[in-house]
Amino acid sequence: MTDHSDLVELSLSDEAATVEFGQDLALLLQAGDCIALWGDLGAGKSTLCRALLRALADDPDLEVPSPTFTLVQTYELRLPVSHFDLYRLADLSELDELGFDEALSNGICLVEWPERAGKALPKARLDIRFQFSKDGGRSVSVSGTSPKIARLRRILEIRRFLDENGLPHAARRHLTGDASSRAYEHVYPSNGDARLVLMDAPARPNGPPIRDGKPYSQIVHLAEDVYPFIAIDQELRARGFAAPAILAADGDAGILLLEDLGLEGVLDPDGKPIADRYRASAACLAAIHDSGVRRDIALADGRVHVIPDFDRPAMKMEVELLLDWHLPWKREGAPVTGAERDAYLAIWDRLIDELATVEKSIVLRDFHSPNILWRDEQSGHARIGLIDFQDAMIGPSAYDLVSLAQDARVTIPRPLMDQLIADYLSLRHRKADFDEAGFLKSWAIMAAQRACKLNGLWVRLMKRDGKPGYMRHMPRTLWHLSVAFEHPVLAPLRSWCVEAGIELPESAA
Repeated sequence: MTDHSDLVELSLSDEAATVEFGQDLALLLQAGDCIALWGDLGAGKSTLCRALLRALADDPDLEVPSPTFTLVQTYELRLPVSHFDLYRLADLSELDELGFDEALSNGICLVEWPERAGKALPKARLDIRFQFSKDGGRSVSVSGTSPKIARLRRILEIRRFLDENGLPHAARRHLTGDASSRAYEHVYPSNGDARLVLMDAPARPNGPPIRDGKPYSQIVHLAEDVYPFIAIDQELRARGFAAPAILAADGDAGILLLEDLGLEGVLDPDGKPIADRYRASAACLAAIHDSGVRRDIALADGRVHVIPDFDRPAMKMEVELLLDWHLPWKREGAPVTGAERDAYLAIWDRLIDELATVEKSIVLRDFHSPNILWRDEQSGHARIGLIDFQDAMIGPSAYDLVSLAQDARVTIPRPLMDQLIADYLSLRHRKADFDEAGFLKSWAIMAAQRACKLNGLWVRLMKRDGKPGYMRHMPRTLWHLSVAFEHPVLAPLRSWCVEAGIELPESAA
């Protein structure tokens, strides 16, 4: 492989290599991408397209007819794909009739014979050029804009990582990746061994300083690389909890090969909570809090990860999302006044002061349905598969019980919410010095803190990041705030919200 700033050159020895390259390209694609395939008949363009589409569909038998006569074939897959063959295109005006621009606006375009499209091709595209090589294989050059070439380099880097760790020709399929910088793949070893999971988490670039010379990610203690994940994983597994085994790692590159804990979660097929699984999760959480996870975790390479505190700056930065995003959206663009901001933050200072004496433990941070896997074949706490804990902090133990009982993405009926809290408290009372009143106070404060953050985050994801789908969760997280307000310690914040015009529903419906 030859790699220049905006050009990657590959040698594909045979059809199997072309198929593998096409499958890997499926992991690169994002909505709006256009891939133009150049080369003579029989050079491998159609082979690559077929492999790419079958990988996107995760269906090796997907029928992929040639669009030679129809000019375009569409597929509703993980991402919508339009496969164009322009060899018989008579006039550029036909592209409009074929819906070329519309296909680009909400999906992916694969274009064979792109020279027929002329200037209609988008400039921000990937050009893949096939040439026959003397050994019977193909020489392939890929050029494009820097961000697209960077994505290509990343999937090739991961392919090299798999090759170097005993997994040549493993099949790779998209697993998940949306709101964060991390993505996950399923990896199927070519020898038929058990499926694995690959975490693709390049080091997080710091944003601009926004307060006290620090970027947002540092203020709220978001993991900047994979070493926190490695450390927390090691600590949880050492204490008997079901975090995935790390089978191979390139920590500096941000690539981890993990044990696959499965896909079964804690929701039924209709997306509703399975009560027994949620209750088992609450029991697992109580055991984690009883286990006394260490703050300083030594890694095999000599590094020491120090779990950061969920401190005042982090809590206040998160609750400011309500000021900066939710209220301006609700007020149709009108900002929060200085007096409102000062009063809100003063209330939060007093609430954070209330947390000074409550129990502290590891806070996994997002202990809710997307990150809890159900392992029915196991027993005890091993039934609860734990993932996505790289941002863990030391903070009020109640925070993760809030994440579970007030699941941001799933409506937990009030009786089940109360049952989860009761189960947890019963288990924690095995320690004679457990302070239930202090815990319930911290639960209410952490519920309000998390709800204020989320009700701002949903708007930010819509307005700034172009992801409006998260707004469907807002009625639920506003209800969570109203539940938190049942505790008297939150009376000042409840009054502030009423005066600010925040309407709180009586239920999640």
